[in-house]
Amino acid sequence: MQKESQNTEFKESWRDEYIKWICGFANAQGGTLFIGVKDDGSVCGVQDSKKLMEDIPNKVRDLLGLVVDVDLLTENGLDYLKISVPENSYPVNYKGEYHYRTGSTKQLLQGSALTDFLLNKTGKKWDSIPVDNVKIEDLDKESFDIFKREAVRSGRIKEEDLNLSNEQLLENLNLLDDGKLKRAAILLFHRNPEKWITGSFTKIGYFESDAELKYQDEIHGSLIIQADRIIDLLYTKYLTAYITYDKETRIEHYPFPRPAVREALFNALIHQNFAESIPIQISVYTDKLYISNDWIIPEGWTAETLMQKHRSIPKNPDIANTFFRAGFIESWGRGIEKICTMCRDFGVPEPEYIVHPRDIMILFKANEEYISEMAKIKSGSFGEQSQKNPKNYPETTQKSPKNYPETTQKTTLKILELIRQNPEISGKQLAEKCGISPDGIKWQLKKLKENKVIRHIGPDKGGHWEIIE
Repeated sequence: MQKESQNTEFKESWRDEYIKWICGFANAQGGTLFIGVKDDGSVCGVQDSKKLMEDIPNKVRDLLGLVVDVDLLTENGLDYLKISVPENSYPVNYKGEYHYRTGSTKQLLQGSALTDFLLNKTGKKWDSIPVDNVKIEDLDKESFDIFKREAVRSGRIKEEDLNLSNEQLLENLNLLDDGKLKRAAILLFHRNPEKWITGSFTKIGYFESDAELKYQDEIHGSLIIQADRIIDLLYTKYLTAYITYDKETRIEHYPFPRPAVREALFNALIHQNFAESIPIQISVYTDKLYISNDWIIPEGWTAETLMQKHRSIPKNPDIANTFFRAGFIESWGRGIEKICTMCRDFGVPEPEYIVHPRDIMILFKANEEYISEMAKIKSGSFGEQSQKNPKNYPETTQKSPKNYPETTQKTTLKILELIRQNPEISGKQLAEKCGISPDGIKWQLKKLKENKVIRHIGPDKGGHWEIIE
C-alpha cells in the first residue's frame, strides 16, 4: 500500500475526531482516509466494519455537510475501510473550525492563514478587497507621477495612453471594485497606507554582526514611493563601493548587482503578506544582504522549486499587475531566474532562498575580491590600482588643524561619490554619511575647493556642487 502523503492518511481504528481529517482533505486537494491500517501501510483490520460503513457517512454529512464514499476492503482476511473525500469548492468547517491538509499533516487554520483560505475558496485575493471611506482624491499625486514616468520609460504603456484621470487609470489597472478602492490601490497610491494596513513599510538596518545593529531607517509611503526610493537609499547609505581608476575613469565596485537586488525587493513587495502587519526587512552586512518578507510559498514548493522555472503565483495579483505595468517586474515567474543570471554575470554567488513556515528570505553574498578589497580599506592599506589619483585630486594624506580628521583618499573619494550621486547634497548630509563632524566636513570641502577638485554653484543654501574634471 502507498505511504502517507498529501492525499493519503492511515488510522488503525475509527474515532469521531477523525472527521477533522476529512474536513482537512475537503478544504485542500481531497484525499483518502484508510481505517484499519497502520502508519507503515500494513493492514491491521477494523472492528464493526459494517456498522462504521453506515455511521461514518451519516456523521460526516451531519457535521460537515458532505457526502463521502466509504468502501469496505479486505486483505489477508482483515477488513479495513477506504473513505474517499473529494475536494470541495467552498470552505468546509467542523464545529466552526477550519482544518486543512498540508503535506502529511492536518492544520487548524487561524488568523491570516484562515483569512487567505476563505478568500481563495471564494475566488478572492486579500489585496482585491474594497476599502470603505477612502476616496480617489485622497490618493497621492507623486505616486501617480512616478507610476506614469516608469510605465512610459519601460515601454509597457504609451505616453498618450496615460492622458486620463486617476479614476480612469485605476479602473484600467483593475484597482476599483464597484467604484470603491481596493486594498491594492491604497497600498500602491496612498501617501499613508499604514492608516488602514499596519506594517506596510520597509525597514533597513546595517549590522556589524547579528547582534550589533549600527543604524537603521524606515521607508514609509505608498508602495510606488517605496519601490522608487529604497534601492537608492541602499546604494548611497548602506552599501559601500571600493573605487578603482582606469586612467581618469572612475569605477565603482559594489558587492551586489543593483538590478538583482532591485528585482528581489520588488518580488518581496508583491508577495508580502500585509495581513500579518510585519514590515519587509532588509539586513545589510559588509559582505552580505538579506531581504525578508512574510509569505507562505505555494503548497508543495520548496527552496529548490523557487530556483527552477516555475509558474508565477503572486500573493497580491493586483499589486503585481500594477508593478508589471510600471516596468518594475517581469511576468511569468522569471524574476528569480533573472536574479540568478544577473548575479552570475556580476561575478558573485547566486542568491540563496531560506524558507521558513511563515516567511521567506533571500541572501546575497559578496565575492572574495570585494571582501578582500574592503578589508584593505578598513586596515588603511589600499591596493596599487585604487591609489592612483586622477588629475587635481589631493594627495593621499594632508594634515588638518587640531581635532579635525585627516584628509585621506578614502574620505575624499567618499565625498566625491556622494556629490556625484546628489549634487545638491548639503554639508550636514555629507558629514552624516562620511561619519565626521560638521566642522570636519567644512574643512574637508575647503581643501577640496582649494585643490580645484570641486566648486559650489549658487547660494550656500539651495545651490549645488560640481566636480572639476
